Amino acid sequence: MLNDKKTHNDELLPHLFRQEYAKMTAVLCRHFGLKHIEIAEDIASDTFLKASENWAINGVPENPSAWLYRVAKNKTKDHFKHISIFETKIKNDLKSTSLIQENNFEFNEQLILDSQLAMIFAVCNPVNNSESQIALALQILCGFSLEEIANAFLTKTETIKKRLQRARTHLRNDDFEITTLTGSEIQSRQETVLQTLYLLFNEGYFSKSNNQFIRKELCSEAIRLNLALAENPLTNTPQTNALLALMCFQSSRIEARTNEKGEAVLFDEQDKNRWDRSLIEKGNYYLVNATSGNEISKYHLEAGIAYWHTTDNKDKWKNILNLYNQLILIEYSPITALNRTFAFSKVNGNTKAIFEAEKLNLTNNGQYHGLMGYLLADSDIQKAIEHFKKAIRLTKSETEKRTLKKEIRRLKTNGDISE
Repeated sequence: MLNDKKTHNDELLPHLFRQEYAKMTAVLCRHFGLKHIEIAEDIASDTFLKASENWAINGVPENPSAWLYRVAKNKTKDHFKHISIFETKIKNDLKSTSLIQENNFEFNEQLILDSQLAMIFAVCNPVNNSESQIALALQILCGFSLEEIANAFLTKTETIKKRLQRARTHLRNDDFEITTLTGSEIQSRQETVLQTLYLLFNEGYFSKSNNQFIRKELCSEAIRLNLALAENPLTNTPQTNALLALMCFQSSRIEARTNEKGEAVLFDEQDKNRWDRSLIEKGNYYLVNATSGNEISKYHLEAGIAYWHTTDNKDKWKNILNLYNQLILIEYSPITALNRTFAFSKVNGNTKAIFEAEKLNLTNNGQYHGLMGYLLADSDIQKAIEHFKKAIRLTKSETEKRTLKKEIRRLKTNGDISE
């Protein structure tokens, strides 16, 4: 029985930490001020430490999330009771801030959402460059690890660590706090906020740093925060709606992207009956809302691409390729280039697409070798297998590795190639 408790605890706590830690920190920062974010982070961390100790002995409570917030609330009260430490080291420094010093606050869904949005706009402060703003928001608001942020920026973990340290220092020196921003301040920061939510969703939709191929809780969190932006007149912009449409279209296919064994399912092989039609309809709604302005952003183009993926139109791949051609001019990335090449193969055939892929010179990219394996599978099985093997060596995703190994076995069987 004790072992059963421990197993359940070990599985549940990491999930709750990912889901609740950032939310808890956001609310606490409304009380301590962002300048002293470490206090909020310490209280949140201590809360989960207490949970790991208590639940291992007493088992998981009936409502674990409520238990966590109750402990966090009590720890916050205890912090304010330590008046000697508070007054000698912190209080004088906080007089100029808008610190909420009441210790009888409550955690509730609206306060959590309001706090997260307030924090994300506060963290996206132009005192830091845009990349540092996004990295900091991903760490503080989304609970991303250094590795996950590094993957999002396609850079080294050590680089991200230094970037985050500098960004936090800049914010402290700027004496920043959570305040009500003006309309112009919100507009100037919104592009960075949307990029943060975009990266949050992408990590959930195709995780590069976790044993899970899809992390639904991250996709849901990104949609929840994006929806809050769409419902606020100050942030309900065409870009906001375009990004929300993209998230809805992509989310509609989540259940079909893996099979019962947890293996990734390629787009061509997905069971369309498992697509969520209600999310597709919502995507259509937000995509129409996104056309209210004259600006065409990368979110508009990606939402358009995601829309065409949900249709059976005979010209769908021509439309998708055309949108990729526009997208790659707005913002080039290796992923965009490879996705464009896949669409190119659907329109012009695999042979021509192979030449297109080779021009990209992405030989150190696992997805490049995965694409090359796909393109060569019908014409040169041996070369296709070689590319799949290189993709396996380069990818971090265990799910993707299993899928690639399965494809190699299929090609060997079809080509009568011995092990």
